[in-house]
Formats: sequence, C-alpha cells, structure tokens
Amino acid sequence: VQLVESGGGLVQPGGSLKLSCETSGFTFNKYYMNWYRQAPGKGRESVAVISRTGEITNYADSVQGRFTISRDNTNNAIFLQMNSLKPEDTAVYYCNNIYRTLPWGQGTQVTVSS
Repeated sequence: VQLVESGGGLVQPGGSLKLSCETSGFTFNKYYMNWYRQAPGKGRESVAVISRTGEITNYADSVQGRFTISRDNTNNAIFLQMNSLKPEDTAVYYCNNIYRTLPWGQGTQVTVSS
C-alpha cells in the first residue's frame, strides 16, 4: 500500500493550490477517502472527505466554500483544490481513508505566507 501526496508549495494569502494523492496496493474504490492536515504543534485533522463514488463530500467548517475534494477511481487518486488560501491553512497535508488505517505517506507541505 502506498499513498503519495504532491502539489504543495509556498503561496500568498488568497492564492490557490491543487493537491494530488496517488494511491496503490489496495481496493481504492471501496473506501471513503479524506484529506487531512497537521499544522506545527497540532494534531492531524480531517479537512475533507469524499464517498466511494464521489457523490458525497463533506468539509471542515474552516475550509467549507474554499476547498473542493474530488477523486478519480480509474486512476486511484484523490485531489484537493484549495482556493482563497489563508495563513492558517499552513500545514502538511496527507490523504488516507476515513478510518486512517492505511500507511501514511510523506505528506505535502503547504505554506501560506506573504
């Protein structure tokens, strides 16, 4: 099982980034999938979740209306479009299933700063 996150970087407040998570080694379309983030000194929190077919999505209040999660079941990947980024979005972003039972990837660093 492998989760590989990419797409992070340094962006100014108000900017956008799109994160990708490529997966392998498990039956991807059987799981709800999440994007999580961990800011320095804080616990890892879920910011978005998507159902097996992609029809259902849910977001943390802090990112509602700014972030959009999507998935590609053909290529076993999930994505996170992040708009109107704020300094408080600065964190390492990870993907995993809703149960957090897959081995964590290395994450991708998102830094929002002027």
